[in-house]
Amino acid sequence: MIEMSGQSGKKKKIIKRAAAALVLGGGFYIASGWPFFQYITYVGKKKPEKKKKTDGEVHETQTANRKKWFALNHTTINHPRHGYEEEYERGKAWCKAQKVQDWYIRSMDKKLLHASYLPAEKPERFIIMCHGYRGTWYGSMGHMAQFLHENHCSLLMIDQRGCGESQGKYITFGAKEQLDVTLWVDRLNEENKSGLPIYLYGQSMGATTVLLTAGHALPKEVHGIIADCGFHSMKQQLRDIASGWFHLHRIELLLRRVDLFCRVLGGFAMKETDTTLALRMNRLPVLFFHGQEDTYVWPENTLRNYELCRAEKELVLVPNARHLCSSYVAPELFKSKLTEFFGKYDKPSA
Repeated sequence: MIEMSGQSGKKKKIIKRAAAALVLGGGFYIASGWPFFQYITYVGKKKPEKKKKTDGEVHETQTANRKKWFALNHTTINHPRHGYEEEYERGKAWCKAQKVQDWYIRSMDKKLLHASYLPAEKPERFIIMCHGYRGTWYGSMGHMAQFLHENHCSLLMIDQRGCGESQGKYITFGAKEQLDVTLWVDRLNEENKSGLPIYLYGQSMGATTVLLTAGHALPKEVHGIIADCGFHSMKQQLRDIASGWFHLHRIELLLRRVDLFCRVLGGFAMKETDTTLALRMNRLPVLFFHGQEDTYVWPENTLRNYELCRAEKELVLVPNARHLCSSYVAPELFKSKLTEFFGKYDKPSA
């Protein structure tokens, strides 16, 4: 009887140890995805709030203050500054020199979002400009901003959530940003008393964002989309970076853990950044751009998005252009394609 009791006690200890090991192992398995999730989505602590007064209301704004631990060579060589610093800085300076209006809206999850509005003297259309990952409204978008404004485009240059003066703790790779853009469309349309055409123009993550936005019901005033170097999905983008930059070809388990943190902490699922459904539902014409030498967002992403798009579309692949460098490598081609696009779609189809 004593011997059986002793065996039972040993079994209980073994079971407890196995359960503890399982819990610890599971916890370690899940937690090992945390640093990666934190690095790619977290925008960092905010600087002390500052206040701006607009339309009689006081708004509290925040700007990100994320510490940059290191820079990868791929991100450096793909930035327009690499090889085109003078043109890049000129566009940035032009944006900052304009007397823009500060606009604010509340996102569906109650974040205060900011945009800079620059009306044209004799507007013929509106452009909502969406910058890329961790960008700003006056960064790489600035290179085409002056051309657009001088060609009768009123510009709404938004700060995507967590960037610039827009609130937000996490970047969601288009999952929540697409909903933000639908709200900006509604806000801009309040200003659009003459019913002028509205276009959505995005770069990199901003391009993916506007493609995702195309899957929503949009006002008839939205006439088209311009997507420069957009990725197909967050998951595919992370796969491409892992294999292309670090030669890691089996990261599906890591992606599952990252997706778990996206859902629990970020409030979104990685599948919400996939452009497939939006492009199959889209009825707006799309002008696709991509640099053929892009190693940040591979050109295959735009090729896939182009194939998925069921609406009228045009694809412009620019040789010798890296990420977001098509307008620098071939500025006249880029400008002529924009002009043709507006000329073709400014008037609504019958």
